[in-house]
Amino acid sequence: MKFRLGLTGSIGMGKSTTATMFADEGCAVWDADAAVHRLYGRGGGAVLPMSEEFPDAIENGAISRDRLRTIIAADPTALPRIEAIVHPLVLQDREAFIASNADRIGVFDIPLLFETGGDKAMDATACVHVSRAIQQQRVLARGTMTEADLERILARQMPNEEKCARATWVIETDTLEHARVQVQDVLNDIRNRLTHA
Repeated sequence: MKFRLGLTGSIGMGKSTTATMFADEGCAVWDADAAVHRLYGRGGGAVLPMSEEFPDAIENGAISRDRLRTIIAADPTALPRIEAIVHPLVLQDREAFIASNADRIGVFDIPLLFETGGDKAMDATACVHVSRAIQQQRVLARGTMTEADLERILARQMPNEEKCARATWVIETDTLEHARVQVQDVLNDIRNRLTHA
């Protein structure tokens, strides 16, 4: 892979939309959440090992996220055991993506990039950012979460301001047009680095 860009940002900041913009500009995009969905789905690589460790998590031949949440809530040892199964499989998925996109700029859409130390495997990082008010408005507009749910998620993540401080680039996602211009600027910068490497 010519260049590995880690893309991160808290929930509701516009990370998925920004990842699509990078794809529109010709980048290969790997989505950590999508990789987990593939592994959890019917026939996915995590189903068999998870069924051996957590048989109650399986529903119709796939891993049920709702059942996993119930298991995690009831058993404080469950989450590290789940991560021990899933993380190596996600890493394998990512390595396969890298191998099949050797001549491209790769964008790695990873929500917990800094929290998991994933930034160390990247050439540079970008963090999406928007005001707290817009973030809250976007998340609550989805209709799948309450304000309390959002607060619980944010409490488990590194504050977005800290992610921005650690990132190579910050992409403000207040409007689509503004975000797209910044994505193009980041790619111009990367291409310059590659030309003068």
